[in-house]
Amino acid sequence: MLEFIKSWTLPIAMISGALVYLIFAGTPMLDPLKPAMYAVIDFLTPTLIFVMLFVTFCKVSPKQLRLTKWHWILIVIQVTGCLVSYFAIRPVSEVIAQAVMVCILCPTATAAAVITDKLGGSVPNVTTYTLLSNIVAAIAVPVIFPLIEPHEGLTFFGAFSTILRKVFTLLICPFLLATALRWWMPGLHSALVRYSGAAFYIWAVSLAIVTGQTVRSLAHSSDNIIIEVSIGLGALIACVLQFWLGRRVGDRYNDTTSAGQALGQKNTVLAIWMTYTYLNPLASVGPGSYVLWQNIINSYQLWRQKKKRRP
Repeated sequence: MLEFIKSWTLPIAMISGALVYLIFAGTPMLDPLKPAMYAVIDFLTPTLIFVMLFVTFCKVSPKQLRLTKWHWILIVIQVTGCLVSYFAIRPVSEVIAQAVMVCILCPTATAAAVITDKLGGSVPNVTTYTLLSNIVAAIAVPVIFPLIEPHEGLTFFGAFSTILRKVFTLLICPFLLATALRWWMPGLHSALVRYSGAAFYIWAVSLAIVTGQTVRSLAHSSDNIIIEVSIGLGALIACVLQFWLGRRVGDRYNDTTSAGQALGQKNTVLAIWMTYTYLNPLASVGPGSYVLWQNIINSYQLWRQKKKRRP
């Protein structure tokens, strides 16, 4: 039973998150507790992500962070790909075009390093690209979004500082803390490195919460179901293409797994916030469904990796 749970951690987390929300939402006697529970969840999600990244980054030395050629190629794909997809889909549907665009422009997930480590890829290379892609997104979003969906009060420096603040808190702070621990408390740092595998299971708990939030968002939506399904399919195509393109580029530089995760695994929490704030709110179904697609792919990759290791 324990072996089954280890092999299928991510699917179990997603199913558990959806079921817990459905049971919780469908139990009227729990209604008085719901506001407090949602407040706890809003606090717990970034906290778990912070702890997970802190533990993961304890394995990474600052000296290992180097820019490579595939980093720049993926950045070009990230920026040009979002624009090409938007203008290609726009004649069919504006909201689907926005959803797919966000799924491509969205920076690499802060948890990508955890999955990459589990798959045997390069954590330093993925961490470097995660930092780079978040900075690029922080610059590109306030430039591109006002051209697509004019929004009163959206200024370049306002959007830039807000996105950068979120990135700094959830990505840069745990990295700085892990680096400080390496220098000033090497004994504690070494102990944490020994338990760095726990980061994967912390991510599983975070995934369960995010899945529950996604189901909640869809359950409360009153929009056209056909449009929602089309957006979900668009996000699926974007997800598969990005994993595939990332792996193809990485294969040329002997870093297939790292590049695939770097381009394919997205910071969907940030993407949902950006979409709700600056674009058509319905387009947030795109990154909302993307979190499911990318973790189905991650689950398959982890299963295949485990199967290869078996004698």
